[in-house]
Amino acid sequence: MQRAWGRRRTGRGRAHRATVLALGGAAVLVSLLTPTGPGTGSDTGRDAVPVADSEPFPSVNYAVAVDESASLAPEDMKAEKAAAARIALGDVSSSSHITVFGFAAAESAGQRAVDPVCPRTTLDAAGRKTIGACVDKLRTRKESEGTGTDFPTAIRQGVHELTTGTDASEPRVLFLLTDGKMDVTDSEKYGDPAHREAEGERQLTKELENARAQKVQIWPLGFGSEPDKAQLDRMAAGGYQEGCVKLPSAAPKAYKVASAKDVATTLGKIFAAAHCQRYEEGPSNKPPATLEIDISPLATVGSIVVDKGDPEVRITYQDPSGKSVPTNGTQGKSRFELAGGGTVEALKIVDPLPGTWRVKAEAPEGHRSLPVAVSVLWQGELRGAITMDPPSPKPGENVTVTMRLQTREGYQIKDPADYAGLRVSSELTGDGFAPQALSLTDDGKGPDPEANDGSFSGSVRIPAGADGALKVDGTLTASGLRADTRSELGQIAPGELPVTTALELPAGDTHPGGKVTGTLTVRNNSDAPHTLRLSVADVRSGLLSVSPGEIQLAPGDSGTRKVTVTVAPADVFGDRLGDDGLRLSGTVTAVDTTDGDRTLVRTPLSVQITPEPGFWDKYWWAVVAAAAVLVLAVVAVLAWVRQRRARRDPYGLVLRLVSADGDVLGGDHLAGHGHKQWYEFALVEPHRAPRIERRPHGEYAVQRNPEGGAVLRKRGGGRTPLPVRGQVPLTDTVSLTLGEDTRAPRNRRPAATARSGSAGTPGSQAGSGTGQSGSTGGAYDSYM
Repeated sequence: MQRAWGRRRTGRGRAHRATVLALGGAAVLVSLLTPTGPGTGSDTGRDAVPVADSEPFPSVNYAVAVDESASLAPEDMKAEKAAAARIALGDVSSSSHITVFGFAAAESAGQRAVDPVCPRTTLDAAGRKTIGACVDKLRTRKESEGTGTDFPTAIRQGVHELTTGTDASEPRVLFLLTDGKMDVTDSEKYGDPAHREAEGERQLTKELENARAQKVQIWPLGFGSEPDKAQLDRMAAGGYQEGCVKLPSAAPKAYKVASAKDVATTLGKIFAAAHCQRYEEGPSNKPPATLEIDISPLATVGSIVVDKGDPEVRITYQDPSGKSVPTNGTQGKSRFELAGGGTVEALKIVDPLPGTWRVKAEAPEGHRSLPVAVSVLWQGELRGAITMDPPSPKPGENVTVTMRLQTREGYQIKDPADYAGLRVSSELTGDGFAPQALSLTDDGKGPDPEANDGSFSGSVRIPAGADGALKVDGTLTASGLRADTRSELGQIAPGELPVTTALELPAGDTHPGGKVTGTLTVRNNSDAPHTLRLSVADVRSGLLSVSPGEIQLAPGDSGTRKVTVTVAPADVFGDRLGDDGLRLSGTVTAVDTTDGDRTLVRTPLSVQITPEPGFWDKYWWAVVAAAAVLVLAVVAVLAWVRQRRARRDPYGLVLRLVSADGDVLGGDHLAGHGHKQWYEFALVEPHRAPRIERRPHGEYAVQRNPEGGAVLRKRGGGRTPLPVRGQVPLTDTVSLTLGEDTRAPRNRRPAATARSGSAGTPGSQAGSGTGQSGSTGGAYDSYM
């Protein structure tokens, strides 16, 4: 390393302090995750996808080598120390072990390259408490201690710590915290000064080869402003590469740590790879906020990790069905346990409900300035089902082998990323021929009917020399998922099988308790009766059943039989069905029990199961139709009422007073709209100058008669029809008659009526000019 670097690092303390504070996110980034189920599948028990059971996480052996050279600024050293402590505190297994040491270079007599800090410590509760204190012993080397950077010695020490007195079956992981710049120019152990750099490179290559041979993974974390990425990549690639499965996604990689977010994300990815988990980074936002993160249908155990930023932030969790879940205990088929505290917490979920989880963050005033971030780590197991069609082929005949990916309880895989890194290998073996490798693909070509549907298919020709038993094996592997191997047994068919069958089963779409119906074509070619047994395999027991369970075939019998697959009732699924339902995949099998349980047919079955529709889903059309009818009825009633009101509206009636001799008294009076279809008025000065004056609650009221004419209402005197040319006495000397109807267009009130109270005819027609009509008419408008 170049010592001048230590003098050039200025003005960066603030950023690194933020990095150190946020390193707490790694402390529980993977805490309390628990693997579940068997390590691999087998050719037995394939009709069940077991629910995850909690068991101790397989332990991992860690060694952490921390660069103490002078090229690292004090804030870089502080960040390295915090990262080393969080590596120890953040592992998932209480049986894992860790060793921490610092390193630089021995440049003179009495100096040493390696600085032992934390001896091999078991990461149980007691061991974790001691890590913080011993990690604090890490420090930047002084000139008198040797300030170069000796990578070969550091890697040699790490391999030694990981291979001495340890279990060889446990993963071995060496963290290398450094800026990646090797400097052995002042180290006498590397020979004369002119050749030290080359010798250092040669020894680094040798130590990397040894690490690979000892199955030690090397994960370099680059600190400082300009880490040597090429050197870090070289060391990552030089160690052991295969990890938990032989997939590129699980191979060690070098990461540059430039910010607090990088630290949390980087450690999450590394821990995930060490324990064969998957890591998904989610969103962040300041509280109050609701953050969403997805858990795959393939997950058997997961941990939602929340970096709260502020310890006062309160977190609650909702599952994909919208239900709030406990932080400890069980709900449905899931088990929960909360880990962490302070600024970071993690909710472990065994057998999690797949889909979008919601993390609700709330905080009191004054504690909402820092963002809350969410991520998820999960581990799952691959489950497959394999079929060979036909199951009893003849020599020279082509067979199609299909390996179908399954999930717990038939959950659908909607995100193509869940298929990332998925590999399928297959082999056909049998009597009379050498093993044959099969290529199974999910590309929609050749024997594979549809691309990217989780069903991998390939074909192979049965060798001419095949005779007797057949076996096809298929293995699914993927990073973060436990591999699964399935086998299908077959047998070379004789010249003609005693019984031949063909089964057609359509893809079904039904509800719990529903049925899918297919047709089994059968032919008994022998002179003896045969019994066929039908069953459903490759699906969790109890979810699907087939009937009839047995079919009896008489000699020479042929024809078709109805085959019904029945879905379990809703209570068997519980809340696992969700709003979107789930898809169950299985295999309907028919074997000939009379012919030594020879498998005659294995037909894949796919059933989309959706929740039984509720009242609205079933009868929405009826509700809508009833609502439409009701609206039409209301409109009709309102129209009838309006028409009825219009037919009785007194507006436009011409009221005229006549004497006992038939003489017209005064002018005509034009009626207005009135109150509730009654135009109320009074007879003023009946003995001197009789006239009609509009008056609320007057002694008289008139209403139009739908049959013609009008109806007169007298206070206390009932109602009397007023024909068009008839008269109705008001007093002994004055009667009321109707003049010519001057009805104006509907809903239009003449200005004279609305404002002046006159009859709507010019001048004196509304009365005798007393002026009373105008005032009372104006007050009456407020009624109408």
